[in-house]
Amino acid sequence: MAERVLVLNGTIAEESWFDDEITPRMFKEELGSGTGPITIWINSPGGDCIAASQIYSMLMDYKSPITVKIDGIAASAASVIAMAGTKVLMSPTALMMIHNPSTTAFGDHKDMAKAIELLDEVKESIINAYEIKTNQTRTVLSHLMDSETWMNAKKAIELGFADAILEDTKKMIAAESFQFSTREFENHLLNKIVDKVRPTPKKEGRKVTELKNELNKIKKYI
Repeated sequence: MAERVLVLNGTIAEESWFDDEITPRMFKEELGSGTGPITIWINSPGGDCIAASQIYSMLMDYKSPITVKIDGIAASAASVIAMAGTKVLMSPTALMMIHNPSTTAFGDHKDMAKAIELLDEVKESIINAYEIKTNQTRTVLSHLMDSETWMNAKKAIELGFADAILEDTKKMIAAESFQFSTREFENHLLNKIVDKVRPTPKKEGRKVTELKNELNKIKKYI
């Protein structure tokens, strides 16, 4: 079964106002359009933490392996979604950012107290996702969020937010192909030499000096 590729590129929102946001409804439709392993490319500054929680939950409930590849940025709410990956890979130039949730509130001191209580609970829910992926303590994760921590790929791997750096598969394939071709050529040439040296009932074997002269002629081509 071919691996599907999903792209999460843009702001995460509960509803789309400018037709370029990623909403849980849109993501659910795309996620549910097939089965099997998927790769999700993420480049998002974040957005609505509740919408991100919905997408995170969809991915955690998905039955097949999920590879998350961060090619630009996975910040704020987008970093939470990234935590649902079975494997999280980051480009050498990518960034991840985690911070405390924020909101706006109006009213008297009771309303402000409720807003603070809500933010504390939202933070704890976000730490749940980070804790599952990183195995860091909740205290460490809380401090990282308090400090608005920016991580490059190596730092994210060190802290457990990512598993590896994206590799240049083109170079890997080219190197393997060249090595294989060289070995095949050497084996082919060796077999030709053996055939020439070994005598048969119908012909005498070529002299070693003759073969040496022939090899000297083709040296400049190998």
